[in-house]
Amino acid sequence: MRAIQITEFGGPEVLTLTELPDPDPGPGGLLVEVDRAGVNYADTHQAENSYLAPATLPLVPGSEVAGRTADGRRIVALTAGGGYAEKAAVDPAMAYDIPDGVSDEAALALVVQGATAWVLLRKSVRLEPGESVVVHAAAGGVGTLAVQLAKLFGAGRVIAVASGAEKRDRALELGADTAVDSAAPDMAAALIEANGGRRVDVVLDMVGGRVTDGSLRALAPFGRLAFYGMASRELPSPVKPANLMRFSTTVAGMWLPHVRLLPGDVMGRAMAEMFTLVADGDLRTVTGGVLPLARAREAHEALRSRGTVGKLLLDPTA
Repeated sequence: MRAIQITEFGGPEVLTLTELPDPDPGPGGLLVEVDRAGVNYADTHQAENSYLAPATLPLVPGSEVAGRTADGRRIVALTAGGGYAEKAAVDPAMAYDIPDGVSDEAALALVVQGATAWVLLRKSVRLEPGESVVVHAAAGGVGTLAVQLAKLFGAGRVIAVASGAEKRDRALELGADTAVDSAAPDMAAALIEANGGRRVDVVLDMVGGRVTDGSLRALAPFGRLAFYGMASRELPSPVKPANLMRFSTTVAGMWLPHVRLLPGDVMGRAMAEMFTLVADGDLRTVTGGVLPLARAREAHEALRSRGTVGKLLLDPTA
């Protein structure tokens, strides 16, 4: 089968198209003919071995696929790698049947980015009705869904942060109440101004660096910031516990694989709710482009430059 393989760590240039044997799903596993593979920002970290989970070479990247099983089921699934390929081995416990009315592209937008937004809002910050929510990188895969889910979950005011007028306009189209330029020189002041002069209740942050620092300064008493990525590749200032107590604020971290450790099928609940919202037309997924498998490098270059909007996909059939 054709696959993208990494044999040395580095930037997008280490993604190489090659021929590999079909993966062995093992006893009870599923072998999926991949129609679409999702590309995540975390994949760019894995390529350079700077992700939370250390990688081992050689590897085929890709943690999510949509396709068909041997018995004809149309599924979307999380994988332990191997998604950038014509075939992928899948754990049935992490596979979800795609219902009628939901496309492969939409399902892939939900299984990582959508689930991340859902868990951030439901579990990490426990959004309450009427609260203000700041969504950084609001035009990205998680951001476009977080803006909508925050509104659907009862947020009083959603503040989208993005670079470029086009990205900010997209966030407004998706339901954000206002938008802030990510290049604002004083992020705290910009967020407070966007919230009508009031400090904000919730911040979803995957940028890091000065954006995190400014967002923390903008939090209201009992405000919560959920940190789930570091797209800037810049560390924020150290968080001082005394300051958390002084301002009655909370900082949470979230890594989606840990959802499997929660009691009950949290991931299944998230997927079921979002599938219904998409099928009913209440939640829109945004596809930022579908590239042939051989152009995986271009996908990583686009993500690293933060020039994408919505969910980026690979087509192993092309």
